[in-house]
Amino acid sequence: MRNQLWQRKPVEHFEIEMKESKLKRVLGKWGLTSLGIGAIIGAGIFVMTGVGAKEYAGPALALSFVVAGIGCTFAALCFAEFASFLPVEGSAYAYSYATMGELFAWIIGWDLILEYGMGASAVAVGWSGYLAKFLHLFDIKFPIWLMNDVFTAKEMIAEATSKGTLTDLANKYSSLDFPSIFGIDLAANVPAFFIIWVLTAILVRGIKHASSTNNLMVAIKVAVVLFIIVLGVQYINPENWDPFIPKRTTFTDSLGGTHGAFGFLGIISGAAYIFFAYIGFDTVSTHAGESKNPQKDVPFGIITSLIVTTVLYILVALVLTGMVNYKDIDVTAPIAAAFGAHGLSFAVFIISLAAIAGLTSVSIVMLLGQSRVFYAISKDGLLPKKTFGEVHPVFRTPWKANILIGVVVSLVSAFTPIEGISKMVNIGTLLAFVMVSAAVWIMRKKEPDRPRPFRAPAIWFVAPMGILFNLGMMLTLEWQNWLRLVVWLLIGFSIYFFYGKKHSVMAQRLKEKNGNVEN
Repeated sequence: MRNQLWQRKPVEHFEIEMKESKLKRVLGKWGLTSLGIGAIIGAGIFVMTGVGAKEYAGPALALSFVVAGIGCTFAALCFAEFASFLPVEGSAYAYSYATMGELFAWIIGWDLILEYGMGASAVAVGWSGYLAKFLHLFDIKFPIWLMNDVFTAKEMIAEATSKGTLTDLANKYSSLDFPSIFGIDLAANVPAFFIIWVLTAILVRGIKHASSTNNLMVAIKVAVVLFIIVLGVQYINPENWDPFIPKRTTFTDSLGGTHGAFGFLGIISGAAYIFFAYIGFDTVSTHAGESKNPQKDVPFGIITSLIVTTVLYILVALVLTGMVNYKDIDVTAPIAAAFGAHGLSFAVFIISLAAIAGLTSVSIVMLLGQSRVFYAISKDGLLPKKTFGEVHPVFRTPWKANILIGVVVSLVSAFTPIEGISKMVNIGTLLAFVMVSAAVWIMRKKEPDRPRPFRAPAIWFVAPMGILFNLGMMLTLEWQNWLRLVVWLLIGFSIYFFYGKKHSVMAQRLKEKNGNVEN
C-alpha cells in the first residue's frame, strides 16, 4: 500500500497515452488563448469587484488584482513548463502524478473537480442574475421563485422588509409569492439550470463547436470591457480614491460573518477573495490533448491569457473605484450600477449584455475543463472508465462525463446560494497552484535533463514564490473555507480508498513488477 500511494506515473506512460488519445487535436495557440480569456473574464470582473472594493480593499482593489496577478503569474510559469513537456489532459492532476505520486495526484484531481464544478455553478447563478437585470430593462419580469433558490429568495424578501424597500423588490419581480407542497415553499434558479444544459449539449457535440461559441463570447466581452474602461475614465472623480488605502477596520459581511477590512492586510484579503476572477488560465492546460502543437501553444495560451486579463482587471478596478466611492458600490452588479449612477442607461444595457456573454463563456470553459479532468483520472483507473472515460464514437468527446457533470452542476446552480458556492472555489484553486509550483521544482531536481520546450525562468525563485504567494492568500481566508475543503477532501479519500486504489492502473503495474521480481 505504501509503495502504491507514492508510486509516480512515468512520463513515458503519458507519452504513450498521448499517441493513443482519441480526442481531436483542433486547437491552435489563439484558440487556447481564447479559452483562457474566456474562462478568466467573467464573474470576477462583473461581480466580485464590488465586494472586493467595498468589504476588503477599498480603492486599493487595483492593488489586490496586482497581488493576485503576481501569485498567478508564478503559478502560470510553472503550469506552462509542465504543459510543455507533459502535454496531456488532466492539468495539475497529471503533473502531480508524474512528480509526487498517486495519492497527491488524487488529492489535486479531486480538488480540481471541486474548482471547476463549483466554479461553473457560481457563474451560472451570476448569469441568471444578469439575465434578470437585462430583461428588466424591457420590463420583462418573472416570479422571484423562478429566478432564485429558496434560501436566496427568502433572504432577499427578509432584507427588503427590514429596510422598508419591499416595494422596490416587488418592482423587480412579477410576484414575491412561493408555490408550496405540503407546506414547503418551492423555488429554483431556473435560468441557471437551463444555461448549464444548453452548454452541456454544446460540449457533447465537440470541442470545435465549444471553441467557436467561446470565441464569439470572448470577442463580445473583451470589446465591452474596453468600452467600460474608455467611457468610465471620463467619469472618474479622483476624490473617490482618497484615501486610496483606507484605515484598517472590521466589517460584517452579508452572511453575518466578521472579518478585517482595508489597510495592507485588506489588500491581501481582497486578493484572496477576488482570486475567483483569475480562475481559468489553468484550464488551458487541461486541453493539451486537443492542441495541435501542445508543447508551444499551451504555454503561449496560459501566459498570454493571464497577461491580457490582468491588465484589463487593474484598469477596470481603477475605473470602478474612481466612478463611485467604495462605500457606495453596489455589490450585486457593481459595474452596471456605477454607470447607472451617472445616468448612462445605454451603458447599463451594453454591460448587462456583455456580462451575459462573458459568464456564458466562463461556464463553457469550466464545464469543459472538469470533463477533461474526469477523463484523465478515469484513464488511470481511479474513477470508472466506462462512465468518465468513454469517448463518443462520432463527436469524440467524453460525453457521459459531460452529461453527468451537467446533472450535478445544474442542480447545484438551481438550489444553492451563490455565496456558498463561490467560497468553495478559491481555496481549492490556491491549493492546486501551491502544489503545481512545488511539483515543477521537484521535477527539475528529479529529471533535469528531460527536454522542456518551455522552461520557467529562475525556477529557484519562481517556484518558491508561487508557493508563498498562493499559500499566503489561502491563510487569509475564513475558517469556514478550510472546513469545506477538509470535508470535500475526506469525501475524496473515501472514494479513493474504496474504489480508486483497488482499480488503479499503476497499482496493477506495480503488482506485476513486484511479481516479476519475486519470480
